[in-house]
Amino acid sequence: MNSERSDPGPYAIVIGLEVHVQLKTASKLFCGCSTQFGAEPNTQTCPVCLGLPGSLPVMNRRAFELALRTAVALQCQIPEYTKWDRKNYFYPDLPKGYQISQFDLPMSHSGWLEIADPKGEFPVRSIRIRRAHLEEDAGKSLHDEASGKADSRIDLNRTGTPLLEIVSEPDLRSPREARAYLNELKLLLEYLEVSDCNMQEGSLRVDANINLHLADAAGGMVATPIVEVKNMNSFRAVERALAYEAERQFAAWRETGRTIAEVPKSTRGWDDQRQATFAQRQKEESSDYRYFPDPDLVPVTVSVSAVDAVRAALGELPAATRQRLESAYRLNAYDADVIVNQGRQFIAYFEQVAQRCGDGKLASNWVTQEVLRILNSAGGTIDRFPISADGLGELIEGVRGGQVPSSRSKELFGAMFSEGLSLAAALRKLGIQALDAGALEQLCRQLLTENPRIVADVKSGKAQAAGALVGLAKKKNANVNPAEVREICARLIAEMP
Repeated sequence: MNSERSDPGPYAIVIGLEVHVQLKTASKLFCGCSTQFGAEPNTQTCPVCLGLPGSLPVMNRRAFELALRTAVALQCQIPEYTKWDRKNYFYPDLPKGYQISQFDLPMSHSGWLEIADPKGEFPVRSIRIRRAHLEEDAGKSLHDEASGKADSRIDLNRTGTPLLEIVSEPDLRSPREARAYLNELKLLLEYLEVSDCNMQEGSLRVDANINLHLADAAGGMVATPIVEVKNMNSFRAVERALAYEAERQFAAWRETGRTIAEVPKSTRGWDDQRQATFAQRQKEESSDYRYFPDPDLVPVTVSVSAVDAVRAALGELPAATRQRLESAYRLNAYDADVIVNQGRQFIAYFEQVAQRCGDGKLASNWVTQEVLRILNSAGGTIDRFPISADGLGELIEGVRGGQVPSSRSKELFGAMFSEGLSLAAALRKLGIQALDAGALEQLCRQLLTENPRIVADVKSGKAQAAGALVGLAKKKNANVNPAEVREICARLIAEMP
């Protein structure tokens, strides 16, 4: 199914997202066990994360600091007092029978994240953040259906891993907006260096709540029951799952005679092979979890000065960087977005190129097309790119000034990349004679002196006669820039008596 309906129909899609982010810590939230991915099952556990009698948890300060940094960047309100709660439920991968989380007094709430579509398919919008709170992860159930025995095994290595759960308000109105929100959130988390956001390793997981608001026969509005969609392993899968679920709910509403059944919130999984959701279970309410304060953990207090210090240390965030690049280098929204999405090092590379060559738009074209094409195809990172920012800026500057023929600029770029050459060395290797501005003007003066008839034709209004000057210039030096020759010759002729 398409991520956007071709016929909007008599309903609105309402989406809220719950994102679980694994924080980049060396140890778990309440014990010293490693959080490293890929270890042998059940080798990174201890009495604390297993909940054995007599063990006592101790909060990981680093995890709280990373969570606080994220909450401040999301414009959340930070209370001075927050506590820990036990969320009680019984499942094989939860050895304690409860999860340490935060319920009524989370560490942050009431924030927002601005999203935009550089292609202009939806307007810039601020998506409200209901809360961002810390909690520990559960273990992992491994289901072996290939053997025919349908055996299940439990790996408790993830038990106790620090998670930041970021819950949005139901402000998203399309699957495309949901994907844009996730892209922007992931980019922010990577900028803040609080998580690697690797979905394949479980470092970022998304649950989506979706329902429809429909117009009834009486002209009022009704809402379908909320469905929570799980098992989505990519942002593309989130977009597709939400598009499918919206159409499924609308079809179900029509099949029931356009009536809304009073049913509890339910959970559905996403089958990526079938490109469809499937029923799992009814969703528990908060009362089902019997939350109560954890008696083994002391509350956490955060001073106003500590929050101010975190805010001051954030640096420039992606949204502000986009606006600055658009303003300072006269880029359009799309180009600025492409650059910012590559990360801080890529931004720094672009800015150095732009400052060296003196043209932000040309620098953007080169780094988003030629440089990014190579990085995407060959892999690697911008800090190891063979052409330095100063070297690329010098090449672009040469093309701009007419000293380097634009027709051979890509060839020069290729030589600089493949052989690690400087611009001067690449020019020598390819046998290209670079012209400085003075030499090019001297060549143009010589042409005008040798061709008075062409000069007379141009002065009499026959502008096309200047084309002959370009041809003559290329005979003398095949590397000249035709546009530069035209411009200089036109200026010199205009200055003649």
